[in-house]
Parts: sequence; structure tokens; C-alpha cells
Amino acid sequence: MEPAEALGVAVVGFGWMGRVHTQAYARVAHHYPGLPLRPRLVTVAEEVPGRAEEAAERFGFASATRDWREVAADPRVRAVSITAPNFLHRAIGVAMAEAGKHIWIEKPVGLTAEDARTVAAAVARAGVRGAVGFNYRNAPAVEAARDLIASGGIGTVTHVRVRLFSDYAAHPESALTWRYERERGGSGVLGDLASHGADLARFLLGEIAALTADTAVFVPERARPAGATAGHTRASGGEPGLVENEDYVGCLLRFASGARGTLEACRVSVGEQNAYGFEVHGTCGAVFWDFRRMNELRVSQGTTYQDQPVSTVYVGPGDGEFAAFQPGAANAMGYDDLKVIEAYRFLRSVAEDRPYGATLADAVRSAEVLDAMALSAESGTWVDLPVS
Repeated sequence: MEPAEALGVAVVGFGWMGRVHTQAYARVAHHYPGLPLRPRLVTVAEEVPGRAEEAAERFGFASATRDWREVAADPRVRAVSITAPNFLHRAIGVAMAEAGKHIWIEKPVGLTAEDARTVAAAVARAGVRGAVGFNYRNAPAVEAARDLIASGGIGTVTHVRVRLFSDYAAHPESALTWRYERERGGSGVLGDLASHGADLARFLLGEIAALTADTAVFVPERARPAGATAGHTRASGGEPGLVENEDYVGCLLRFASGARGTLEACRVSVGEQNAYGFEVHGTCGAVFWDFRRMNELRVSQGTTYQDQPVSTVYVGPGDGEFAAFQPGAANAMGYDDLKVIEAYRFLRSVAEDRPYGATLADAVRSAEVLDAMALSAESGTWVDLPVS
């Protein structure tokens, strides 16, 4: 085996997701020893004082900076993870592409579909590769479900329910961070969770042709934090401010195939922690997935129709990328493993100059679905989407 070529990588934005990307780079060669590129941690950029330096010391970046523009100008860097807040995605994504850097960018790739299209166009012009953080599609069980559906294993799909419920913003003392502001966060649960739902729906069933949606804010006021924040922190006693984007979205979907669906997402669901999943029904079966039981599917197949039983199936080495992590079925994989798969597919796309995994085209399509949801919620009407 020839030695792997070193690829200088940088991470821009070092909150929780920046750490997850960094750890994925550190692990990817262990799980994929045949990968011809070996990521080398060159620099980390984070505007919060001291955070980049701490990340460099802890994870082994060669340098640190508070200014992401220095990353764009750094000749050592050939690929960049963009894990900064949403309002920075467009500027950073375009700048990195124009500087000739391959980009692995977190969803939703800006505040609107136009932002996502602008980043995608910059990547195409520059001839670099772009990957997007739709990590749930990387679960081996999700890929197994997609294969089952595509093979006709549950018949013709009739309807699907996609749900993404979480309680990370349920506490009334949750800090009023950028996530709750239109100018910096854009949408609320639409961009944060429903973007994953739109991607999963498309990944499993194909394009969405039309939709109608409703949104709501259930915690209308939160306290402003006194200083820098990371993740979902509390800020009791701070100056109150208005929540400017939605806590909840419910949506009816019509797919180009003729199937129907629902997509529901909420960030203030008390009693729900990462309750993400889907239920796909067909003319002679069904398949169910719950992220909290990530490595298994519930499957119903046969010709009984009424009272047809449901079996639990554990994914194994023949499903998706499972074999890169575990030797046999029912051995558990976790969330961070999905980001290692994402890193592998990004690096493989760079090495082979062809797409693997979720691309900026997927980000654009997801963002178009989100924009249509926002428009529908405002207008109270069905919204058609272009289907190529």
C-alpha cells in the first residue's frame, strides 16, 4: 500500500460541531486505512478570545487564529470545515472556494436557498469539492432502509412520516443566542432540524413536489447572555429579548412519485431528546427507524397485509459503512461515527474528484424546501417546488 498523501485541513468555528469535525479528521484513517489522503490539522479559526488557542493545544492544530480570512489565505490549507454560525456560511464558503479550498460545510449552508446556491456556484466555478453535514443519512440503518425501499421490498411507497423532536431549547432560561435571531440564525427549527428532515425525506423517497406548512413560537422571550456561549446554555437574569424565529414546524408533503408525507420538527419538546426518525409505509410493508436506536430497523414485509407482523433487524457489515466500525450485527455505532463517515466521503471526493455523500446540490434542494415551508406558513397556501 502506498503511503497516504497529507492534506492540510482547517476548521472555522470551534463550538461543539467544530470539535466533532476535528475528532472525525483524527479518526478517519483508523477506520479507513486505504484512504489515499491523510488529513493534517493545520489551523483553527474562532473569534471568541482564547478558544482557538485552546483547541490548537488540545487537538494538535499547528496554528490558531481569530480571523477566518487568514485561513483562506493560508497556502498550507487545502480543505476547510465550516462550522461557524449560519449567517457566516455564505461569506466563508464563497471565500474558501475562491481561494481553491475544498469545503465541508454544516447545514443549512446560510440563511436561505439563495445563500446555498451562491456557495454551490462558487464551489462549481472553482472546481473544488463540497460536502454538507447531513449526517443522519450516513447511518447504516438509513442506507439499508433506502435500499429496501428502492428494491420494492415494501411495495410502492404510499406515505411517510419524518419527525425531529428535541428539548434543547425547552427551558425558559435558555440563552438568547444567535440561533434565535433572524439576522444571524435565519430560520429557527427549520434550519436546525427540519433541514435534516427534508434531506432524509429526499434521500429515501426522492424529490418533494409540493408542501404546506405551519410554524409557531412557543417560548417567545429569552434572556440575553452576558458573554460568549457554546451550545445551548442558560442565561437566567439577563436582559430579555424576543425570539425571532420558529420553535415548531408541521408540514404536509407531496412527493413527485405520488407518495404523501408529513414532516414535523420542534426544538422545545419537553420529554423528547433527539427523537429523530421516520416511518415509511408501502403497499405491502413498512420500515421504521429511530435515531435513539440507531443501529436497528423495524421492518414489515409479506403478503399478509392485515395483521402483518413487524420484525426488528439489526444492521451489520453489509449495510452502509458499518463494516468500517464494527465486525458484526448488533454492535453499536454512535453519532460521532456518522461524522467520521462524512469525513471519509468528503476526503474520498477530494481524492477521486467525484462526489460521495451529501453535496451542495443536496444543500440547495433542502434549503429550497425550507424556503417553501416558510412561504407556506406565511401565506397559508400550498407551495409547489420545481422537480427536475
